[in-house]
Amino acid sequence: MKKVLSLFSGCGGMDIGFEGNFHVLKECVNAKKHPTWIKAVNNDRVLLADTGFKTIFSNDILKEAAKAWKLYFNSLNDNNIDIYKTDSIVDLVKRHKSGEKIFPENVDIVTGGFPCQDFSLAGKRKGFSSHKNHLGKIDENIPTSENRGCLYMWMREVISITRPKVFFAENVKGLVSLGDAKKIIESDFASIDGDGYFVFPAKILNAGEYGVPQKRERIIFIGLNRSYLKPGVIEKIENNEIDLYPPITHNINNKSTLFDDKDLYPIVTTRIAFKGLKEPHLSSDLAQKAYSKAKFIKKGQGSTEVNLDGLGPTIRAEHHGNIEFRRLNKEHCGKYSEEINLGCIERRLTVRECARIQTFPDEYEFVKEGVLSASSAYKVIGNAVPPLLAYNIAKHISELWDVLFKKD
Repeated sequence: MKKVLSLFSGCGGMDIGFEGNFHVLKECVNAKKHPTWIKAVNNDRVLLADTGFKTIFSNDILKEAAKAWKLYFNSLNDNNIDIYKTDSIVDLVKRHKSGEKIFPENVDIVTGGFPCQDFSLAGKRKGFSSHKNHLGKIDENIPTSENRGCLYMWMREVISITRPKVFFAENVKGLVSLGDAKKIIESDFASIDGDGYFVFPAKILNAGEYGVPQKRERIIFIGLNRSYLKPGVIEKIENNEIDLYPPITHNINNKSTLFDDKDLYPIVTTRIAFKGLKEPHLSSDLAQKAYSKAKFIKKGQGSTEVNLDGLGPTIRAEHHGNIEFRRLNKEHCGKYSEEINLGCIERRLTVRECARIQTFPDEYEFVKEGVLSASSAYKVIGNAVPPLLAYNIAKHISELWDVLFKKD
């Protein structure tokens, strides 16, 4: 079992994906391309196979995320739920360097979705000059190296300490258009231990092309520890003989692709994602019963209705209650009049519907009285990497492992 150290873990989207063994709707998995990925079939859902990876350390400063993560992993009878640390990565690195044993040894993989708010097109786009510190609080006097926009450098420090064979870093697509941010980050990661890591040019992946019922674009950085690589591997990667990024499984355009790949599945629509979900008042699932009661606003964020026959909207963490509508009334230009005529009410997306769009398993208990509120659940779901996207990345690297790395 290969060991994964997870940073900026949130509620565990990356962790779930990197371990596998979770349920998704059967349409989410391309059985033509990856028949061995399906471990079991349970009606309209499939259980994904293990990846061979195990999370041994997770970290995030969001207390709500930690609560959600522990609830889920505890439900799996996981004995390692105490591996989740809620201290700032800055403080953890400083403590480790002062002699305290913080980070585990013999780490194979480091993953991390470093904070994206400062690179997001939806935010103030301060990038490396964030006005917030490593605890997420406004602090105009914070040292540049410790502001929120530079926390990837502290992920770099953890990689330098643990020296994994491979690391994966994730951020929003908007980072690409923010000056030289992409090149700077690639260069900083590559310079670990001198020139210790081969960092392949970062690539934008669209989650919808991997069976996620959502148009969610994220940039993925991949670094390989040169000291563990087999001879000639870098040349093969540079000559496109080895692709470090997973092949797409779903045709986001629902038409012929450049390579006319007939084995691609059609996208997983929002309608499919919501399969089997009852209306909130009929459901016993607290996450399905919970939804934002924010009123319709003609102009502004979250005033749109989901397209049931297309990909879902990008689930946002900072929507301030204005999450998109599951359906709108006719006076608000709603398209699903047949549902309204059947007595279904105008309402926003439920917590469970957001989780389905993100491909979290239904077993994940996002709302729990006295532990997790609906508002907290929306936030941690929106912050997460879709587990199925992470699974595609993890399975691909697991299948390449013996091609890339020398035997221990």
